[in-house]
Amino acid sequence: MQTAERQPSSSLLPLTIAWLGLIALTLLSLGLSQWLHGAGWLPPLVAAIIWLKGALIAHQFIEVGLAHPFIRRVVAGFIAFTPLALLGISYFGARVAGWASL
Repeated sequence: MQTAERQPSSSLLPLTIAWLGLIALTLLSLGLSQWLHGAGWLPPLVAAIIWLKGALIAHQFIEVGLAHPFIRRVVAGFIAFTPLALLGISYFGARVAGWASL
């Protein structure tokens, strides 16, 4: 039985597209924060954009798809931490600050 080992891509086109996508997502989040300042549903939208950017970086630049499943899960948890922290702080700021203070 032959098992083909997956190799990292050597093409620059997917990386270029990913980079342009990161720039577009950054500009989108900046624009949304200016246009919709103070909207109650803005933090979940920005958290989703942050999660999407992290997933894009992990899959295109770090190539987490080639890693061991345990490493993939650790990276997925790491990527999810920041958007979840943003949501926690935006909705429960005083309580989270109390937990984080010494």
